[in-house]
Amino acid sequence: MDALSFLVRVIGDLPGHTLILAFVVLLVTAFYTVSATPSNSGFPQILTSKHTRSTQFFTWLRPSRALSSPSEKTYKTTTPDGKVVTRQLPCWHDRWLAERQASEDRETQEGDGPLLPIPDTGSIEPAEIRLSVVIPAYNEEKRILPALEDAVKYLDAHFGRQSELAADNAETKKGITSPSSPRWRHNIPPEQARKGYEIIIVNDGSRDRTEEVVLDFARKHELHDVLRLVTLARNRGKGGGVTHGLRHARGEFALFADADGASRFSDLGKLLEGCEDVTDASHRGVAIGSRGHLVGSEAVVKRSALRNFLMRGFHFVLMILTPPATSRLRDTQCGFKLFSRSALPHIVPYMHAEGWIFDIEMLMLAESAPAVPVLSSDGAVIGSSPGIKVAEVPIDWHEVDGSKLNVIQDSVRMAVGLAVLRASWMVGVYRRRLT
Repeated sequence: MDALSFLVRVIGDLPGHTLILAFVVLLVTAFYTVSATPSNSGFPQILTSKHTRSTQFFTWLRPSRALSSPSEKTYKTTTPDGKVVTRQLPCWHDRWLAERQASEDRETQEGDGPLLPIPDTGSIEPAEIRLSVVIPAYNEEKRILPALEDAVKYLDAHFGRQSELAADNAETKKGITSPSSPRWRHNIPPEQARKGYEIIIVNDGSRDRTEEVVLDFARKHELHDVLRLVTLARNRGKGGGVTHGLRHARGEFALFADADGASRFSDLGKLLEGCEDVTDASHRGVAIGSRGHLVGSEAVVKRSALRNFLMRGFHFVLMILTPPATSRLRDTQCGFKLFSRSALPHIVPYMHAEGWIFDIEMLMLAESAPAVPVLSSDGAVIGSSPGIKVAEVPIDWHEVDGSKLNVIQDSVRMAVGLAVLRASWMVGVYRRRLT
C-alpha cells in the first residue's frame, strides 16, 4: 500500500464532522498558498538541481511510478485458426527512458572528455497506424461487449484494419509522414493518409472472465492482432491501466475510452477535429470529451443529490487548486480523451497517479509542457506557444449501471489526491528535462 492510499484510509475512518472540518482547513490553506505563489509556480520546474526537503516529502507521499514486469510487456491476441498467442508489445516509452538516461549520463562526462550528443527526449518513434484505442478494464465481463461492438463498428468504417490495408500502405509508404515530420495532417492527400487502428485492452488484474470475454470477441470479429489484451500483474487503478496502455500505443493519435461504453465512438470524429484545431508547431494537441453541456439535462438530474453535490464541489476545488488552463475546463473526468502522438512524451513519462485523479494530472502536464516556436506563413519565428493546448469537445454520454465509483470514499480520495498533486507541483516534484 502506498503512502497516499494509507493516508486516505485513515482519513476515511474519521467521523463525518471531523472530515468536513479538515477538508475546509485544507481548502483554505490551499487557497492562500496558491494566492501567495507566483503565477507560474503551478507548473513543473524545468530543473536539474537536487530536491529540497519539502520536495522529498511529497515525493514520498505521492504514488510511485509503477515499473512494468516482463509479462506486462506482452499481449495476447487471436490468430485466423482460432488460437490465442502471446507476443511482445512495442514500447516507445522504453526508448524514451533510454534516451533520457543517456542525457543524464552526459552530465557526468563534463570535464572528463568529449561529450556525447544529447538525445531529444521530446521525440517519439514514428506512428505505424492512424489510431490507438486504450481501454482499461477491471472486472468488466458484463459491460465491455457493448463498448467493443460500438468501437469496432465505427473504427472499421472510418479507419480500416491494418491487415486489410497492408498492401495499400506499402504502395503509398513513401508518401506517408509521421507527426514528427514537418508536414502535418492538413497537408497530406487522402490517398496518402495513414490508416489502420488497434485496440489495447488493459486488463487491470481482473478476477472475473474479462480476459475470456475479450478474446472470444476478438475471435468472433476476426480482430487478429488488431485487438491486443495486456494483463497487469496486480490491480493498479484506472490511471495505472491507461498510462500503461499509452506507453505502448503505435497510433498517430491515441484515445483512451472507458470500458462501460458511456461515451459513443461516433463522437471520435469531433475529438479528432478538435485536436487538429489546437495542434501547435510541434504537432502536439489534446482533445477531451466533455459532459459540461449536459448539466441540467435528464442524464444528470437523475443522479442522486449527493453525487451531483460532490460533482459541483469537486469542480470548485479543481478551480482553486489547478493552473489556469486546467481550471477553466468544465469536465476533466470524462473517460474519452484523445492525444496526438507528439503530445505523449510530454505527458505519459511524467505520470504518477493511478487512481481517479490521473485525468487532472494528465491535463496539468499538458498545460506545463515546454513552449514551442510560433511560425509565420513564411517560416519565420514570431513568438512561442507555452504548453499543449486542450480542446474541450461536447459529446453524447449516458450513465451505465455497474460503476465502480464509491461516491464517498472516492471523493475523499480525489480531494486528498488533488491536494497532494498541487502541493507536489508547487515544490517541484514534477521536474522536466529540456534538451
